[in-house]
Order: sequence, then C-alpha cells, then structure tokens
Amino acid sequence: MHSTLLRSSPTKRTFVSEHHGPFPALSLKDMEAKQHPIKSLKSYPETGGRSLAAAPGGDGGGGGGGGVFRAGSAEMDMEAKIQKAIDFKVEGHRCYKEKKFREAIGKYHRALLQLKGVHVIDGTAGSEVNLLSQAGTKMTEDQRRAVERTEIECYDSLTACLLQSELVNYERVKEYCLKVLSHQRDHFKAMYRAGIAFYHLGDYECALRYLRDAKNREPSDTNVLRYIQLTEMKMSKSCQRERESGKETQG
Repeated sequence: MHSTLLRSSPTKRTFVSEHHGPFPALSLKDMEAKQHPIKSLKSYPETGGRSLAAAPGGDGGGGGGGGVFRAGSAEMDMEAKIQKAIDFKVEGHRCYKEKKFREAIGKYHRALLQLKGVHVIDGTAGSEVNLLSQAGTKMTEDQRRAVERTEIECYDSLTACLLQSELVNYERVKEYCLKVLSHQRDHFKAMYRAGIAFYHLGDYECALRYLRDAKNREPSDTNVLRYIQLTEMKMSKSCQRERESGKETQG
C-alpha cells in the first residue's frame, strides 16, 4: 500500500512515508509544537510588538495579503469616523440654532471623540501605541484638512454654547479657545472669547493681550472695545490697591 500509514506497537510507534522511509514518530503534542511554533509578541522585535495580522505579510502565511487587508480596513474605518464626526457636528449646529445648548454640547463632544479615534489610527494621538498606523495607514491631505476644520468648528461652537450657560465654566472656555488658536492663530472669535475667559478668571494681563489681538483683527467691534475698557479698569484698580497696600506696610 503506497499511502502514508501510521503503525503502532506496544513498545514504539513508527511513521512510514512513501518517499522518506520509516522514522520514529513524534507524539501528537510534539508534532503540533513543531508544525505550529508559538511565540509571544515580544519575540517579534522586527514588528515592534505588533500582532502578526498587523505586521507586513501577517496573514499567518508567506504572502502579504493580510497586511494589505488590514491597512485597507483601517482606511475604511478612518473615513467612516471622519464622516461620523462631521455628521455629529452638523447635528450640534442644528441643536445650537434651536437653542438646545446642552444637546449641542453633547453632539460636539461626540464629534471630537470620533476624531480622537481618527488620530489613533493615524498615529498622531500622543504616545499611544498604535497598531494600525504601523501598518501604514495615514490620513490623506484632504482628510487632514477635514479633520482640522471639524475640530476648529467643534471647539469654537463649544465655547459659544458654554457662554450661554447660567454658570459659565470659564476655565473650559479658555481651554477650548486655546485649542482653536493652536490650529488657527488669527481666529477672531477664539481671541475674543479667550480674552473674556481670562478676564473672568482674574488674569487681566492675558485677557488684555488676547483682546488687543482681537481688536487688531476687528478694530471697530464694540464688544471687544468694551471688554478692553473693563480689563484696563480692573488692572488700574488692582495697581491702586497694591500701591495703597505698600503705603500701609511702610507706615
């Protein structure tokens, strides 16, 4: 009989091959271990600790199809997240127009959460270990512009919503304005609202700096001019109190 046979005896087991002749057989456990050696992720330094699916040719076989599939899947996921973020932003704008400010805030935050996922895929989310970006998935220039534009609009709209609250969280307003200005330095509304936030937080020097920047952009804006005046009055009173306190100390 020419097919491969597995013969056993009470004392030893022999594997007979039609091409290679008989040789001592391995136990099933040993055969599986030799056919499928298992290594931890740390044992693949060339992949930087990635899973095999994320590594080039990581389909478990000899070809690179798995890596291509993974990268293509990540690109589709990225595009879907960007579109979902834009959809949430649009819903936020609708809620804002309807004066549903709390709902609008929720929509803008959900949009930003989607964009955070995009940055993770792209590998621009700080020090996070990013498996997908190592597979070569990066934003296109058009996608990058769409993400930046959506982030600016969301943070800008969040500050507008927060300023409509009865108890305004000026610390949060400041934070969001600075995020906008980190993307777009000459953003008028962010300059103006940052000035307002610093004013109410008692940092009059920073408030005046941002308000003057806003005035340079819009010299005739009455709201900016009014806040500059209020800020200068606060600074003047603060200086006067310091002088009076100094005199009392000397006396």
